[in-house]
Amino acid sequence: MIEKFTEKAINVVSTSQNIAKEMKSDKVYPEYLLLALFDEAKGISLKIFKSYNITRDKLVEKIKEVLPHKITNSDTTKPLPFDDEIKEILKRSLDLANKSGNPTILYEHLFLAVISDKKSLDVKILEDLNFDIYKSKALLEKLVQKKTKRLYHPEIDEKKHAEENKAKETDNIFDCEESANVFKRAVAKLSASNYEILGTEQILSSILEDKESELSKIFAQYGVTSENFEEKLDKIQSRQAEYEGRQIIFTPNAFTTMNMALQTAKELGSSVVLPEHIVLGLLKTKRGIAYEILKELKISDDDLAHSIIKPIEKQMPETLTILRLAKEEARRLGRNIVGTEMFLLGIIGEATGIGARVLSELEINIKDARSVVESLIGFGDEYYDTEIIFTERAKRVLETAWELAKKDHKEKIESAHMLLALTTEPDSLAMKALEQLGVDAVEIKEGVKKFQEA
Repeated sequence: MIEKFTEKAINVVSTSQNIAKEMKSDKVYPEYLLLALFDEAKGISLKIFKSYNITRDKLVEKIKEVLPHKITNSDTTKPLPFDDEIKEILKRSLDLANKSGNPTILYEHLFLAVISDKKSLDVKILEDLNFDIYKSKALLEKLVQKKTKRLYHPEIDEKKHAEENKAKETDNIFDCEESANVFKRAVAKLSASNYEILGTEQILSSILEDKESELSKIFAQYGVTSENFEEKLDKIQSRQAEYEGRQIIFTPNAFTTMNMALQTAKELGSSVVLPEHIVLGLLKTKRGIAYEILKELKISDDDLAHSIIKPIEKQMPETLTILRLAKEEARRLGRNIVGTEMFLLGIIGEATGIGARVLSELEINIKDARSVVESLIGFGDEYYDTEIIFTERAKRVLETAWELAKKDHKEKIESAHMLLALTTEPDSLAMKALEQLGVDAVEIKEGVKKFQEA
C-alpha cells in the first residue's frame, strides 16, 4: 500500500515513527501520527491548525496526558511496530482516496482518516483544544474531491482578456537596443523609398544590413545576403502583398509579424525582442514582401528557424526549458493544449531554477504533481503531432512573467517569474493543483522572496 502514498504522506508516517522513538514508546500510536500531521503541515492544513491556535507544545502536553501508560523505556534502536489503530487509519486513508477518485493517498487523506473516528483519542485531544472537527473535515474533503474529467481542456474556452491592445504591446520591441537600431535603419530606408508605412521588407533589409551580426551570418549560410535581398526588392513594383486590411504605423503584415515576434520572445524565455525573434515572427506569419522574397530564394522556413533557435537553446534559458517540458507533459496526457497546470509541471521538471527549488522546499515533486494534474483534467485523445497551443490563461501567465522579468531588469524570463505569474491567476488549474498539494500563493511568494534575497 505504501507505493500509493505521496511523498508528503510518507513523511507523515515516517515522522510518527521518529516521534514514537523520541518518546521511548513501545509502539507507534495514532497520537504520534496526529503530532506528525502537525509537524508536516503546510499550506491549508497548517492554516487549519493555526486557526484554532494549536501549537506543538499543546499537542505534546495532551498526548502525554492520555498516553502515560504507553510510554516506556523500551529498546528504541529496533523498528517499532504500528499499533492496530494506526493500521486501521492507514486502511481508512486508502478508502478515502478511492472514494475521492484520487489514485494516490495524500496528506489530507491521512488527516481525514485520523479525525474520522469520533471515539478516538486523537479526536478527544483536538476537541479539548477547541478544534472544530466537522468544519475541518468539510474543508479537507473539498481539497481531495475528484474533479470531473473532460476530454476538452477546462481552460480552453476562456475568452477573458483574449484581445489585448496590440499597438501598446509592440512598444516593448523598442526596449532592446539591437531591435531599436534595426528600426532606425528601417525608418531611414522607408524615407528613401517614398513609402509612409513600414513594411516587412524594410525591417528584414535593415536586419541584413548589419553584416557582422550572428543573424546575418545565419542568413548567409542559406545564401541570403543584403545584396541579393535588395536586388529582389528592387524588382518589386507593388506593395500589395503587405496589405490585407487597415493601414497602421506598420503595414498590417508587418504589424502581425511584430506581435508574433513579441510572443516568440516570451516563448523563448527572453524579456526583450531581438532581431532573431522578428525573423522567427516573420517565418511564423508567412506573409508580406520579405517572406515572398525568402520563398523566391528557396529558403526552407523550418531549416532557417531551427538555425536561429539552436544557439538560443544552447544558452538554456529557464523558461524555454519550462515550456518545452510543459509541451511534453501535454503530449503525455494525449493533449495538444498547454494550460497553466502544464507550466507548473514544467517548472518542477526544469529542476534547477528558483521556481523548482521553492516548490521542492514545499515538498512538491513531479510524481505527486502529475497525479493531481491527471485527476484535474484526465487524459485527452488528441494526436501527438498536432500543433501545441496555449490556453488564454496560459498566455496571460506568460505575459505576466514577461512583465515581472522586465521589472527585475532581467534579460531573460526566469522560473521564479513563471511561478509568481501563476499566483496571479488564483482560479487557474495550476493553483488548484497546488492547493490540492497543500500549498498556497503566500507560501510561494515568500519562498521566491527568500531565494531571491539569498
